[in-house]
Amino acid sequence: MHLLKYLVCALALIGFTVSAKPIGQYPVMQVSELPDPLRSQWKIVKPEMTKMSHCAAAFDSHTDGEKMAWHCSIYIKMSAEGERRAMHSCEEKRVAKGIKMPCKLIEE
Repeated sequence: MHLLKYLVCALALIGFTVSAKPIGQYPVMQVSELPDPLRSQWKIVKPEMTKMSHCAAAFDSHTDGEKMAWHCSIYIKMSAEGERRAMHSCEEKRVAKGIKMPCKLIEE
């Protein structure tokens, strides 16, 4: 009986962990929300990405490349670290370019 309770709890915990989305408290946007130039970049890096990889973007214009910030953490071993690095680098680029929109993680 104890084994059954243990097994049910373990399966519930695994199900919760697998269904979890981003680990951090970062805002997200869908790939479909990206401007065409950033969506093209996404398509280039996507084959290299693992479940631990993350990209972040911010943009004030859908056409002016100078008003877009983008960074991906691809070869990373921990998802939370990938999120943190992508957001940190995106924020640095966003501030340097004077982009008003905050960086957001990109989800499919």
